[in-house]
Amino acid sequence: MEIRGDSTKWVTTLLMLYSALWVGIDGSSRQPHIILILADDLGWDDVSFHGSDQIPTPNIDYLAYNGVILHNYYVQPICTPTRSALMTGRHPIHTGLQHNVIVAPQPYGLRPNETTMAEYLKPLGYATHMIGKWHLGFFAKEYTPTYRGFDSYYGYYCGHMDYYTHNVQWSKYWGYDMHKNMEVEWPTFGEYSTELFTTEAEKILKSHNPDKPLFLYLAYQAVHSANNKVPLQAPYKYTSRFPYIHDEKRRTFAGMLSALDDSIGNITRTLHQTGLYDNSVIIFSTDNGGPPAGFDMNYASNWPLRGTKATLWEGGVRGDGFINSPLLEKPQRISSNMIHVTDWLPTLYHLAGGNMSDLPTNLYGVNVWNTLSRGDPSPRTEILHNIDSLQHTAALRVGDYKLIIGDAYNGKWSGWYQPEEVTTRRNISVSHDPRAAVVHCGKKPANASTNCQPKQKPCLYNVILDPCEYHNIAEQYPDVVNDMLNRLTEYNSTAVEPQHPPEDPKCDPKYHKEAWVPWINLTDSDTV
Repeated sequence: MEIRGDSTKWVTTLLMLYSALWVGIDGSSRQPHIILILADDLGWDDVSFHGSDQIPTPNIDYLAYNGVILHNYYVQPICTPTRSALMTGRHPIHTGLQHNVIVAPQPYGLRPNETTMAEYLKPLGYATHMIGKWHLGFFAKEYTPTYRGFDSYYGYYCGHMDYYTHNVQWSKYWGYDMHKNMEVEWPTFGEYSTELFTTEAEKILKSHNPDKPLFLYLAYQAVHSANNKVPLQAPYKYTSRFPYIHDEKRRTFAGMLSALDDSIGNITRTLHQTGLYDNSVIIFSTDNGGPPAGFDMNYASNWPLRGTKATLWEGGVRGDGFINSPLLEKPQRISSNMIHVTDWLPTLYHLAGGNMSDLPTNLYGVNVWNTLSRGDPSPRTEILHNIDSLQHTAALRVGDYKLIIGDAYNGKWSGWYQPEEVTTRRNISVSHDPRAAVVHCGKKPANASTNCQPKQKPCLYNVILDPCEYHNIAEQYPDVVNDMLNRLTEYNSTAVEPQHPPEDPKCDPKYHKEAWVPWINLTDSDTV
């Protein structure tokens, strides 16, 4: 057995191998199959299980309504930080990935001494496969999925790409970015990525031995924007479903989302056909809030929540999420318990039969299985949304209160953005499902946009009573503000410096047969 990484990881791996043997001896060898589905840039109002009647998502809704909808589920405000938190159970302030995203030419990523979910599950006997978007660094091969615990990888390394050509443009650089394990996968040129990834996932499900536990991490490109020239892309068979959406960009977005929804339906059907569903746990999550109104060349919707992707307002961090499984004791309900994206790792490790005492003590995530399955109160009472020392922003949720400091875009993206215009009479009939998890804001005051100036002083909201962040109550509750500022100071004392190196021109695909591939060879002493 080849062990990569430092001695701490080696000891952890041995402990997990022992746990796997213990699980088998104990007779609980029916470890569940874990299907982890991550959508990209999906907004709060883009799924009909949140009450939206503009873009029907029947297949996603089916899983949500028959599982547990997570109504107080939080992710990080942007892509790389969320993916690192999901994979490690650690907060990005502790991995140096709290600032922005990894852009293609930057030589950094999730450090190899950080243990991924695949590396935790593999010693417990799991087959581990990843499909789709990585975005945790690829400048050196040691940072790529098959070096991070995955038996196989089929997808792209960068943060975005063309849905058909799979080319990635970043600044002056341009190259192809589809890979099968460590090889460039040229034959996929011209195939729509959402359908491509679904087909690959179905192959894995159909060929999998049901007696062996499966971990499938399916990270879709949808509904992230593509390259600058044609940022929104969907086949006509999907966009034609939405003649009532007059705005062409929002209509194309709807097609992208409809393709994703169809894919979720295909995955669900394959799980049932193969018999895997009966012992499966399906998690669905977005990686951050949606980019509405042209933000990042996209037209998602977080309505009625405030803000966008890459902000610390609720529209940036309150995520679409649910869990579906026959193993849930109390399904078909809405959970208002606080859940954070880091909680998936310890929760799934517990379900997989791992010995919880083997997990490192520096995880931010907590095991929330009893909360998800039975409806027990969440062990989590606070969520650090982020501390970004380079951007001078921070936000913290404690109980019902949320404190926010700084503003990434000087107020430009701090508003409330309704989805683009639709006709009043639609060609299809869609109504609010009574099972939907809907946010109610109350009346918006005239000063909602001006009563908080977070670059000048902290703002405080009761996000249970005021989920749309209309009413800044910092002046009414100075003691709460001070307590939360002290808590932020405590968190900040544990933070590491953000990784954010300059771009490396050696990444240029023209030097690597026109493809985005690892371009640096690490020695053992270089690996950190």
